[in-house]
Amino acid sequence: MAERPDDTRRALATPTRQAETDRAIVTEWRFPPGGHTGWHRHAHDYIVVPVTSGDLAIWTGTQEIRSTLATGVSYTRAAGVEHDVINPNAFEFVFVEIELKP
Repeated sequence: MAERPDDTRRALATPTRQAETDRAIVTEWRFPPGGHTGWHRHAHDYIVVPVTSGDLAIWTGTQEIRSTLATGVSYTRAAGVEHDVINPNAFEFVFVEIELKP
């Protein structure tokens, strides 16, 4: 089971599409405290640029993995990643996601 039992009580993060070209999609994600994206699969390779410093939790379908992110320190992932991203902080967490189209 991909989703955790408490997912229905969590607020959803808010995506705002900032730009899209034939090469990339740029989306700002805003997570309220405790908010999450919901279970999803990435169709494209992507880059995440944190706007906020703090922790994020990733639910892999079997375990939760926490990472500490710093403002402006990017990371990348390959297409096909399946997960739910959760904000465990007591404050809003924001990042920009850049999806790279083939």
